[in-house]
Amino acid sequence: MGTSTPMATRQRESSITSCCSTSSCDADDEGVRGTCEDASLCKRFAVSIGYWHDPYIQHFVRLSKERKAPEINRGYFARVHGVSQLIKAFLRKTECHCQIVNLGAGMDTTFWRLKDEDLLPSKYFEVDFPMIVTRKLHSIKCKPPLSSPILELHSEDTLQMDGHILDSKRYAVIGADLRDLSELEEKLKKCNMNTQLPTLLIAECVLVYMTPEQSANLLKWAANSFERAMFINYEQVNMGDRFGQIMIENLRRRQCDLAGVETCKSLESQKERLLSNGWETASAVDMMELYNRLPRAEVSRIESLEFLDEMELLEQLMRHYCLCWATKGGNELGLKEITY
Repeated sequence: MGTSTPMATRQRESSITSCCSTSSCDADDEGVRGTCEDASLCKRFAVSIGYWHDPYIQHFVRLSKERKAPEINRGYFARVHGVSQLIKAFLRKTECHCQIVNLGAGMDTTFWRLKDEDLLPSKYFEVDFPMIVTRKLHSIKCKPPLSSPILELHSEDTLQMDGHILDSKRYAVIGADLRDLSELEEKLKKCNMNTQLPTLLIAECVLVYMTPEQSANLLKWAANSFERAMFINYEQVNMGDRFGQIMIENLRRRQCDLAGVETCKSLESQKERLLSNGWETASAVDMMELYNRLPRAEVSRIESLEFLDEMELLEQLMRHYCLCWATKGGNELGLKEITY
C-alpha cells in the first residue's frame, strides 16, 4: 500500500492526463447499455439505506429520487454478497497472486473495495462498451477518492488515459466489445494481461444479452486462454415460465432484447453451457437458495432496514436469477473446492 502524504497524493492527481478519442456506438446496443445505468442506480439506492457498505458508488452515480422496492434491494444485496464471497474465495486460494477480469463491469467498484481490504490481485481489469468506459474514466479523472488509490499503486509519475482506456500497474479499464474476441484479447494483452497467472473472470447480467453462439465463443476463449481459471456468471434462470415471460416483455419494451435467454432455462442449462465450452467443473444456485444460506444475523440486519409486504414476490424474483461458477485447472490451488 502507498504511503503518499495527502499533499503528494494531490500533486500526483494532476498527473492523470487524457487525450480525447471518439467512438462509434451501435444503436442496437443502447438498451443493453441502459441496463448499466439501472443497475448502478439500484446499487446506489440500496447502499444509501444501509444494505452494504460502498463509499465509492456515490462518485459514479447520483442518488435516485425514486425509491426502489424492498425486494429489488434485497435482490441486489444477495447478488453483491454472493459474487463477493466467490471473489474472496478465489483470492484466498491464490493468495492474491492472480488477476481478475470483470467483463461488462459498468460502474462496478470492486477494485476500490478490495484495495481497502488489502485483497487486491496482481492486476484488476475491467471491460465494457467504449461509451460506458468513457463515462467511468471521466468520473475517475475528476474525483480524487477514485483516482488517488490508482495513483498510489502506480510506479510511474504519469498515468495515460484516453477516451476509452486506462492502464496502470494494478488496474486497467478497457473499452471493447465482448463479441469481438480478437479485439478483446489484443487490448487486454496491451494492458499486460498475463495468461500464466490464475485468472478469475466475472460476468454479471452480460451473457444473456449475447446470442448463445456469442456467449459460447466468449466462454471458450476464456477457458482456452488460461490454464488455471474460474468464471463467475450471474444472470437470469427459469425463464420459461409466466414470470420469466413478463420479465422478457418488460425489457423488450425498453428496446432491450435478451438474445441469450434460451440458455437461461434452468440451473442445468446454465451449468451445461459452461461444461460444453471448456470448463471442467460447474455449479449453480438460484438466488433464493443463496438468500436462504446467508448468515442469520445478516438476514435479520437487512430485513430490519425496511418492511417487505410480500415475501412471495421476493421469492418469485430470486428464483429467476442465479449465481454460477466454473473452474478449469488449478488443482494444486484447490480451485475446484470453491463453493458458495
